Amino acid sequence: MSLKAVTVISGDTLFYVDNPKERILHLADVVAPRMGNQTREDEQWAFESRDFLRALAVGKEISFTSTHSFPSNDDVTRDFGTAEIGGMDVASEMLKNGWAKVKESKRDPTEDDIRKRDIEAEAKAAGKGLWNSHGPQARAVHQTMPPDSQAFISDWKGKSIDALVEQVRDGSTLRVRLLMPDGEHQMVNIALAGVRCARISPKQGEPSEPWAEEAKFFTESRLLQRSVRVIILSLPTSTATPFQAGANSAPPPPASIFIGTVLHPAGNVAEHLVAAGLARVVDWHAGMLAAGGGMERLRAAEKVAKEKRAYLYANVPTASASVTQSNGAANGNARVFDGTVIRVWSGDQISVIDKESGKERRLQLSSTKGPKLSDPKQAYYAQEAREFLRKKLIGKHVKVMVDFIRPRDGEYEERECATVRYGNQNSNVAEQLVEKGLASVVRHRRDDEDRSSDYDKLMAAEQAAVAETRGIHSGKEQLAVKPPVNISESSARATTFVNGFKRQGKVSAVVEYVASGSRFKLFLPKDNQSLTLVLNGIRAPRTARNPSERSEPFGQEAAEFATRRYMQRDVEFEVDTVDKSGGFIGTLWLKNENVAISLVKEGLASVHSFSADGLSWSTQLYAAEAEAKQARQNLWENYDEEAEKAAQAPPAEDDSGYLKSEYLDVIISDVRAQNGFSFSVQILNTEGIATLEKLMRDFSLHHRIAHPAPSNFVPKAGDLVSAKFSDGSWYRARIRRTSPIKKEAEVTFIDYGNQDSVSFSNIRPLDPKFRSLPGQAQDARLSFIRLVASESEYHADAVQRFRQLCEGRKLEGTTLHLRLIDPNDPVATQDPLACINADLLREGLASIDRKGCKYLGAYPHIMSKLQTAVAEAKRDRAGMFEFGDVEEDE
Repeated sequence: MSLKAVTVISGDTLFYVDNPKERILHLADVVAPRMGNQTREDEQWAFESRDFLRALAVGKEISFTSTHSFPSNDDVTRDFGTAEIGGMDVASEMLKNGWAKVKESKRDPTEDDIRKRDIEAEAKAAGKGLWNSHGPQARAVHQTMPPDSQAFISDWKGKSIDALVEQVRDGSTLRVRLLMPDGEHQMVNIALAGVRCARISPKQGEPSEPWAEEAKFFTESRLLQRSVRVIILSLPTSTATPFQAGANSAPPPPASIFIGTVLHPAGNVAEHLVAAGLARVVDWHAGMLAAGGGMERLRAAEKVAKEKRAYLYANVPTASASVTQSNGAANGNARVFDGTVIRVWSGDQISVIDKESGKERRLQLSSTKGPKLSDPKQAYYAQEAREFLRKKLIGKHVKVMVDFIRPRDGEYEERECATVRYGNQNSNVAEQLVEKGLASVVRHRRDDEDRSSDYDKLMAAEQAAVAETRGIHSGKEQLAVKPPVNISESSARATTFVNGFKRQGKVSAVVEYVASGSRFKLFLPKDNQSLTLVLNGIRAPRTARNPSERSEPFGQEAAEFATRRYMQRDVEFEVDTVDKSGGFIGTLWLKNENVAISLVKEGLASVHSFSADGLSWSTQLYAAEAEAKQARQNLWENYDEEAEKAAQAPPAEDDSGYLKSEYLDVIISDVRAQNGFSFSVQILNTEGIATLEKLMRDFSLHHRIAHPAPSNFVPKAGDLVSAKFSDGSWYRARIRRTSPIKKEAEVTFIDYGNQDSVSFSNIRPLDPKFRSLPGQAQDARLSFIRLVASESEYHADAVQRFRQLCEGRKLEGTTLHLRLIDPNDPVATQDPLACINADLLREGLASIDRKGCKYLGAYPHIMSKLQTAVAEAKRDRAGMFEFGDVEEDE
């Protein structure tokens, strides 16, 4: 009988398969030490004896002659006889090298028995093998898996260990003997890293999985009892469980198997199994094999098997339509394109503008799942993931490859799933996100080809994040960041922040939302605040706020331009004032780009001259508008230069007292209701106001040091002094009158117009260095109207309403006789005659001043507007008209 030995049980016993029966061959007339198992130790020299026969016989053709057989209880036939390899008697060779002894026999010795005893005597005399006088090497043989699996992995992970394959359970599961460097032998079970073969049925009579026997034979014929090198990589922990792991979780039980690589001189058996179509690639092992390129080689082998349609891959489905279009299009769009990221929707979704088509495409990062903002446990990491993508991608050039298209499913719309790369290194942003523990990797079905082109790298990144307990794998519960405080909730609330913003100058923020071309919602990360910013100096067309409204011409285009250019960008802003709704009015910069100027230059906003004239960069604003008009861009597509010149020609002055109007930015600095109604203003955007700000800083520093009044100082009417106001600060003032008995003086604060009674102890002579600047407050009155008389029950309401409309806010008007205009009132931007004067009439809190205003007749167009406002007040029974027409008959 001629056959190949499958395995060597001991120095005198071989195991082989004589299809379909398994047989055990015992060499007749010789005996060798027995190998140990889980219940007994190795006999002396057992391993060395077996190893000699293993090297001699395994994988070689053996001629076997059976002298007799014994049936066995386990259906394995046991034969006794002789074996030859290439004409060499195996038993004699074992005796010659001292690895077996002649078995004692009661029969009369034959010539063959005498020959064998002579060979044994020669080996014994030479001290070979079992006859070595020094005895066998002392070693421990551990037949079971290491009790502390984690410690064993920590000590030997990634290191190459010499080993023998003792058993093949199925094509990808082996039992190996590790030949440890210290001489010990450690038996371990190894699952081949990166692959899985069909399973052999553990119960006799039950069928195994398809191709399981073929896979086992493939591995067995190449590795069983062969010398190999084993690299242990991991314990079998297959799936990352975000938000589940706890920092104090109990230690895992001892492992029954390790994951590792088995290297034969001919290569990695796992790669050969896959190439033969007898194993599938295990995705989640990618992290273990990433460093040495092992996963790439397995994928290459898998591709070969699929092309050959071998065994497990015989019925592999053809690639989906979205995958086969490798150089084509996905749903009519280019599958591979360059673009710019304009928005980050969440930790796994972004919007990109296709550079070639200009189309906005919303993309899902392939095979990536970001944390959910709606889940309290995940909210913190959801915000972190979104912010990571914003900082990395917003406004940046990216290269996109659409891997597949996820079809519409219920409430979820169809979505392009893509791999997005950026930067000089072509970094995959999804891989970085996963590696930081800010996203998890989707587990696809085995036959699901719709996945990321870098799927193995994503799995490797997740393994690294799990190992380092980063982000969602940390087991730590992070409280979600509190919602930002909306300081634009109301005008009153916003006003309290104006001075603080003015002191700071440019403030850093992030554009959170674009409501229209000139209205932005900003987020201040440092203070966790949000606000609405309206661009000063321009007016952009309105956009529809709901389906029932219609946008103004180019309103949608202006909003789209602002969204694409500024959405989620890091910006800076400056505040000038606030509007009625609590929006801050000011300037917005993207790096050195003034957003208002950019919108005007694109013809998507016009200059609002009332507010623009006082800006330091108004010249640039008007130049940008002139450029847009010249190019007839957007709003100016029908621009007629000659018609505009004719419209701007000044009206001829008549003899009825027409006064030239001069528009100035003012702020109401003080309103007084005692002895009638009066108020003071400061004229803004002048050299005096800028000088006043510096003077007040110096003035404050000057009074931080106590300066007692001279002993002979007595305040007199008309003196310029330093006076302490009720807020505890010192201001420049003029004495109106004094009371030596009460030791106090009535003063007017010359820079703000307000009046107060101040004790002599809080009055100091004004230092000469603070006298050069004239007082910045000027008394003023309302043009064309007068508030209801002080004796009227509506007088207090009128003064209070005037305060609400005007006090502390930037307005526009003519000097002294003022028609006050709120530049942030949407009506005022469309109606040049709209003003606060008319608003007070419309609310029944004022009347037309026909006696005190001598120039009424010179302004018929304004008079008509005011009369209309009075008529509306009477019709609505507003204010003093509540009980009828009480206006004096003039």
